Amino acid sequence: MARVFISGSADGLGLMAGQWLLERGHRVTFHARNPQRADALKRKLPGAHDVVTGDVSTITAMQSVADQVNRLGRHDAVIHNVAIGYREPVRVETEDGLSQIFAVNTLAPYLLTALIEKPGRLVYLSSGLHRSGTPDLSDLQWTRRPWNGMQAYCDSKLHDAWLAFGLARRWPDVPSNAVDPGWVATKMGGPGAPGDLAQGAVTQAWLAIRDEPATAVSGEYFFHQQPRPPSADARRTDLQDRLLDVCEDITGIAIA
Repeated sequence: MARVFISGSADGLGLMAGQWLLERGHRVTFHARNPQRADALKRKLPGAHDVVTGDVSTITAMQSVADQVNRLGRHDAVIHNVAIGYREPVRVETEDGLSQIFAVNTLAPYLLTALIEKPGRLVYLSSGLHRSGTPDLSDLQWTRRPWNGMQAYCDSKLHDAWLAFGLARRWPDVPSNAVDPGWVATKMGGPGAPGDLAQGAVTQAWLAIRDEPATAVSGEYFFHQQPRPPSADARRTDLQDRLLDVCEDITGIAIA
């Protein structure tokens, strides 16, 4: 039995991945933005006994979520599923002075990785839209560019691939992979999304439990349980390291 933490798992793909793991006898630590969403999660999924809470748009809450996870004990895998979408018509700034999309989609996975006790495996949710992400890190907070929510989201999904591949290099003993769940009909994807919702949830869970030879890899990009080539920019080690440095500068916390 594996113990798996899934960030952003009160609904959508994170909840589905957690349910898939529970059905196979694994123990799952879920994450909800607030106690109300945690209560709703427990009603929807009675097997969700361990639920941590915190709005990871702030650094303080990211630290709190990591502390709650660590108090439960070491996890065999961490799935970085938490994300927000791109439909905000204007730039939303967090209390830390960061773009909200950057804070939730990029910085939260970084800081949770840095603060949660090192697991056996790491999975980061990217997207096919990472191919449209810009490799320019000079204005990550969108303070100089005109706001473009879709571009900010694409950039963040490229960042998630950088985190996955950068950690695969820094922690060779911890398999770390990125997942493209496809364009699926979640709240973020919208009701008209054409992708296979079940497959979108399965791949991240499948990679977390290490019970097949196909999952015994690191630094790969997966779509529907199959490895796929990511963008050339995603493979740039200089950009992977630069993003890790930027996140360390913002938080004051390094990933060894």
